Amino acid sequence: MKATQVISLTLLSVLTASAQVVNFGKCPKPDVQANFDASRYLGKWYGIQKIPTTFQKGQCSTATYSLKSPGVIGVLNSQLLDDGTISSTVGSAKVKNPAEPAKLEVSFSVSSPPGPYWVLSTDYEGHSLVYSCTDFGEFYKEMTWILSREPTLSEQTIEELHGILSSFGVSVDKMVPTNQDPDYCSPMYE
Repeated sequence: MKATQVISLTLLSVLTASAQVVNFGKCPKPDVQANFDASRYLGKWYGIQKIPTTFQKGQCSTATYSLKSPGVIGVLNSQLLDDGTISSTVGSAKVKNPAEPAKLEVSFSVSSPPGPYWVLSTDYEGHSLVYSCTDFGEFYKEMTWILSREPTLSEQTIEELHGILSSFGVSVDKMVPTNQDPDYCSPMYE
């Protein structure tokens, strides 16, 4: 076995163990939301479903977006951990190319590189479908989130969003629901 194959398999093993979806090949290039308007996207969104990640292990997740400065969106992600504490992460998102405003890059710390945050579909008032994919040589890591302005989202809308993801190869069967039960999530609202 060649050294590059060993390195690739080792990295693949590490990424797979982190619960994110890893596939061989290059990231797909799905269509994004046409005429994306970041000002309409601002505000609070609730996590409905996601591909599991190492950094999002809690429930009751929310993402709140605010205008930080021209062209920069403030990001506040919060979740309720199993021990009852609330974990929050602050970051920012920027449009990489003004010709494609639905393709943002989000950063959460100075030490980690920005990651893609592509809005594939949103009606701004009900749902949002977000996709992130990063190439690692011979394979890629993908993440996706279904968000809603309310703690629930209709099954019909979820199925429609799953259809978009399936159309370019995302394994929607790997997505897990986020608990948004009002009683369980009550510490998030205090």
